[in-house]
Formats: sequence, structure tokens, C-alpha cells
Amino acid sequence: MPSVAVDDNKRMHLRVSPEAKAKLIRAAAIQNTDLTNFIMQTALKEADSVIEAAEAIILSKRDFTRVLELLENPPKPNVKLRAVIAALPSTL
Repeated sequence: MPSVAVDDNKRMHLRVSPEAKAKLIRAAAIQNTDLTNFIMQTALKEADSVIEAAEAIILSKRDFTRVLELLENPPKPNVKLRAVIAALPSTL
């Protein structure tokens, strides 16, 4: 996951054209809210969608069944897996 710098304050600064700002103000008024709340609500909904899409794995029915089968009946370790396990540091 990419790291994100977070400022200590609660402000964000955006540069928008006068036309874009007017459109945002109009949309906020239609929803009977202020500009800050309108932008936050809209941006947070979009952020949730982006995060969900990035973190979700969608499988076909066939693939889902295969994953469940492998979880219930995992294959025996092959030579490469045994070599990787042997190379791991021992833990006490």
C-alpha cells in the first residue's frame, strides 16, 4: 500500500477554476449543505469506492470453488516450498 503524508492540520487547499467552484456551490445548495460538507461527502464516497475496488478480489463461481477446495485440501509441499521453509530463520 502506498504511504501517504498526512498534515497535522485539518485544512486542504484546492485550486479550482471559477466555473468549477460555481458548479460545486450550486450542487451544494441543491443538496442544502455547505461547500465543505458537499465536497467532503462526495470525495469520501468516491474514496470508499476506490479503496473497495483496490482491496476486493472478485472471483468467478469456478475460481471461488477452487479456492475453497485448496483451503480444505491443500496440496503437499513441493521441493521449492520445502527449500523456502528450510531457509527461514528459526524462531523460538
